[in-house]
This record gives sequence, structure tokens and C-alpha cells, in this order.
Amino acid sequence: MLANPKITQVKELVGNLSRDEIIWLNGYLTGLLQKDGDVMPLPKEAVPTSLPVKITLAFGTETGNAQKLATTLAAKAKKSGVQIKLVGLDQYKFENLAKEEWFFVVISTQGEGEPPIGAKNFYDFLFTDALAFPKMNFAVLGLGDSSYPLFCKTGEDVDAQLKKAGGKQLLPLQKCDVDYEDVAAEWFDKVLATIKNSSAVKGVVTTVASPTPAPSSLQKPKGKKWYEGKIFTNTSLNGRGSSKQTFHIEIAVNEPVEYEPGDSLAIVPLNRKMVVEEILKLTGVDRNFIVTTDKHTGTVEELLTSHLNICYLLTSTIKSYAAIINQQIPDTRMDLKDLLRIYPVVNSAQAIEIIKLLKPIAPRLYSISSAPLVHEGEIHLTVGRHCFLLEDSQHFGLCSEFMGELNLGTTIKFYIHKNRAFKLPATDKDMIMIGPGIGIAPYRSFVAQRDAQGASGKSWLFFGERNFTTDFLYQTEWQTHLAMGSLTKMNVAFCGDGNEKIYVEHKMLQHAKELFTWIEAGAHIYLCGEKGPLHAAVEKALLQIIEEGKGCNAEEAAGFFAELKKSGRYEREVF
Repeated sequence: MLANPKITQVKELVGNLSRDEIIWLNGYLTGLLQKDGDVMPLPKEAVPTSLPVKITLAFGTETGNAQKLATTLAAKAKKSGVQIKLVGLDQYKFENLAKEEWFFVVISTQGEGEPPIGAKNFYDFLFTDALAFPKMNFAVLGLGDSSYPLFCKTGEDVDAQLKKAGGKQLLPLQKCDVDYEDVAAEWFDKVLATIKNSSAVKGVVTTVASPTPAPSSLQKPKGKKWYEGKIFTNTSLNGRGSSKQTFHIEIAVNEPVEYEPGDSLAIVPLNRKMVVEEILKLTGVDRNFIVTTDKHTGTVEELLTSHLNICYLLTSTIKSYAAIINQQIPDTRMDLKDLLRIYPVVNSAQAIEIIKLLKPIAPRLYSISSAPLVHEGEIHLTVGRHCFLLEDSQHFGLCSEFMGELNLGTTIKFYIHKNRAFKLPATDKDMIMIGPGIGIAPYRSFVAQRDAQGASGKSWLFFGERNFTTDFLYQTEWQTHLAMGSLTKMNVAFCGDGNEKIYVEHKMLQHAKELFTWIEAGAHIYLCGEKGPLHAAVEKALLQIIEEGKGCNAEEAAGFFAELKKSGRYEREVF
């Protein structure tokens, strides 16, 4: 029996050890008791011996999950005696691909099957003609969310293109849903085992550390944290006569919600009851008939209302629909009710088959426009009603219409989508915010948060919309921030006023000299807004401002701009 002081020492030692180190210590202490008290040599299996190969683990990330996972896996590889190079795809040199012998990729999928912004160039490069990677042994792990139709599409594409270029696929593509830790750990154990059993290393290494158990961070799956909140404000931000509808929505919550400026709120909308009733009428299906899909079991009415996407169906879904009813349907996208009206089902049995093939309603993301330090117990959203023409008929976005029609007191469920690539700079750093339309939402959060922090850095906002009198979103708030000094400068552009259309990029060019002074002094630049020509026009203006400010050529300006991106001083959020 040990004396109390020694027990304390042992507890202090063990308390700082990992599980693997405790296992090793147990074996070591056992050895001390053998051979007449002589210290036994360390067990060979506990001595990490490097394999005669070096692997590359590359990650492509949008929110930081792929990077965090890849870092954990890299540490696991080192503990197993595997030499590893960890690299982000935003910094990977494409010319090295043909030299890679052991190449592993962890990459996420965004939106409609798109690669992360930082991995876009790498992704596009893989589709270049005449690529050849005959030396490459590879495997791909894709991160995604199965509630989206194109689950792990980027991972699928990367896997296919590496194989097409002659790479040898060591393991089938591993798709991971939101609870990915355990699956990823198992996949990487297979990767390590495959490497060690490969003919390239077999017989060369006689003493290799056995794979270590997954770190605790990989053993505890972490799903989405869902919250409940009640709508207590839902007002229009546009004035009378505006051609747009923008809603300011405030949600009261009864528990702390962890988020940062730049994060988004994700919500799964409900389909409109009127549309569901029309579908039930067109199909003749019993609304109470129980149906089981890949994700849900419920009545036809429940599934069509709360779980299944019936709006703007994917072309792949429409092709499956055509096969069920045995008709030719042109490649197109349309709502289910229109599809049923133009190409009706023969009977309810066909209708049930069609219901089973429908994809889940994908969560919609909205930039949070409140600030954690200012709006305690509530979360604010800025939602623009999305409208578009389809078959010469006006349609509205499912979630934007759903959100705009929410009554006060309505309870909604949501989760927070972390965005690590769109974050506030240090409080002493200057920032330039460019946000046409609802792209202004995160900047409302940025400025309010920095005001509460007492930030010393300057801030400059560029905002654009259609008309000054009807579409100047949060005008009074911005004027207050300007008066208080929490917003240093603001320039606005309203393209519908006057004969000449003025956009934010024109306002930027008008202030090119001062803008470049801010940039050269270390200001962080942010761009947020809808997809389309916006970001191209803004980036073109930035390149011109850099070229003129530095007095350099276009190539040098592009290099300077690339450094801004690489250093995290230029971040964008387009949707």
C-alpha cells in the first residue's frame, strides 16, 4: 500500500496522461516486476517506427469541420508511425499531384453540390483535360448533410476525377453525415491498415506501432443542436411602393444560443397547405395513408407538409418521375403540383411511388443580423422574399415566403450553422464591408458587436439597393452608428434612382484612393450578397483599385489580391 503523498503523486501523473500513455505505462510497470527486478526494455509494439512512405492528407473546408477532422487524423497517423503532410487545398500546388504516391482527401460539400470556396480552384483543376496520376494511391472522405439532395457531391466528383486520371483507389469513397467522427475514425484506421499491408511497405518494416484507438474527440459524435424560438417581430423593411419585400424577423429564445457574428441560422420550412391540398386532389391519395421514405415515416399529408421537397424539383427527380408514369418529359425543373397537372399519374399506387422518391426539404441558411453581446435572448434575421419566373409564371422561394408569412407567437425550430470563413477581425483592425441588398445582414451584427466591444478599429460600409426612399434597409440604425462613431464611413448606391445605374462597385471606384489606403494599412475586406455578377464586379473593382493604388500591372495586382485571400483579409459570403 502506498503512503498518501505517493498516492497523490501517482494521481497527478496519471491525471495528465492519455489513454494510450496509461496503457503503455501499465506494460512498463509490469516489466519492472520481471527478471529479478531488472527494467525490461520497452515493448516493441509501443515504439513508433516510421513507415518508409510519406502520405499527404489534404482538406477542403468551408466551416472548419474538414480542417479540424483532418488535423485530428494527422495526429493519429503520427502516433501510428506514419509520416504525414497536412495541407489545405486552398494552398496545395497542383503540379505536385502527379508526384503524389499516397494521397488522401477530406472535403466537404456546400449548397447545391458545390465545393468549399477555398477548394474551388483545386476542384476545377481536376476537370482539366489529360491529367495523369499513375503513381497515386488515393482515398477520399466526403463530409456532407444527407438532408440536402446532392449529399457529398464534391467528394464523389473528386473521387471520380482522381480515378479517371489513373489513380489507384485504395478504399471506396467514404461519405459522412453530420455525425461524422466515428465513421471518419474507422475510415482512417482502414487507410492506415491498407498502407501498412501494401506491397510497397510489406517486409520492409518489421516493427510498427499498432493503430491507436480513436481520440476522444472522434469517439463522441456531435450532431446538430436544435433550438426552439418564438417569432415576436416580423416587419417589412421596405417602404410603400417598393418592388421588393424584405422582412426583419426577431426570434425569442429561452436558452443560450451560441453563435458569432458571421454565423447563419438554419431552418427547415414547411410547404404551404394550399399546395399540399392541390397535390392530394391531383393524385387522389388518401391523406392518412402511411408512407416510409429513406428519412421519415408518416401520413402522406404529414410528409408532404413537413418533410418532403415539392418545390422546384431536381431534374434527376423528374427523370425518375417520368420512368414511373412511363412518359417522356423534357429536362426541366418544376414544382410537383405542376408536374402532376401536366403529366398526371394513372392511379394512387403510382403517386405513392413518386412520394417515396421525393428528396427531403433542405435546410435554408440565413445570415444572422443580431449581435450576441447586444441582443441577448433573441436572434434577428433579414429575409428577402425570393421570386423568380418559371414557365412564364412567377414563383416564390419556399423558405423566404414561409418566413415572411410567419405569425407572431409561432414556434420554429432551428440550428446554428458556423461560418469560420466569415468572421470579425481583431477589435483594433479596420474593416471594409460590401453588402448589396440582404447582404447587409451580417454587417448589422458586425457593427453592433464591435460597438459593444468598444473596438478601436475603423469600419466602412458600402450598401446598394434599388431605391433610396423605399429600400434603404436599416437606414435609421446606420445613421445612429455613424453619429456615435461605431461606423466610420458609409457609401450607398441606389441603381433605380436617376438616369444612370449606380452600383456599389462604382462607389468603391469613386473612393479608390482612400480605399487603397485602408487596404494597405491592413483593413479586412468582406463581401456578402446574392450569387450572380455581384462578386465578379466587386472583385474587378478591387483589382483596379489595387492596380492604381500600387501603380502596378494587372498581374501584380492579382498577386496582391491573392495574398489578401490567403491571409484571410478578404472574405466573402455569397448565396
